[in-house]
Amino acid sequence: MKTCIPKDREYELFEAANGREGVEMFQTVKPDLVFMDLTMPEIDGYKATEEIKNLDKNAMIVVATADVQPKSLAKVMALGAFTVLKKPPRKQILEDIIDKVETQIEKSSS
Repeated sequence: MKTCIPKDREYELFEAANGREGVEMFQTVKPDLVFMDLTMPEIDGYKATEEIKNLDKNAMIVVATADVQPKSLAKVMALGAFTVLKKPPRKQILEDIIDKVETQIEKSSS
């Protein structure tokens, strides 16, 4: 996924090894955008998304998953995900999602 992130933008990237670490890192880093996998050790992406949204209802979470079953997609959206990115990611789709997140952040900060 990192290879799909535009190089011309100066993003600072952080990675977590599992869902629990991801939630803890969110509390420390307070990122503008979180990419969340659903299948992770310790706690899965559903639970990590739920915990992050409980910490910050405005957290921007993009769920990246190969599981595109309607039930799974509906569940992550109900938990507060901004959108779902089908794995493997395509560069243009990822750039479009980042643009939408940036627009949303700009709207909510003005």
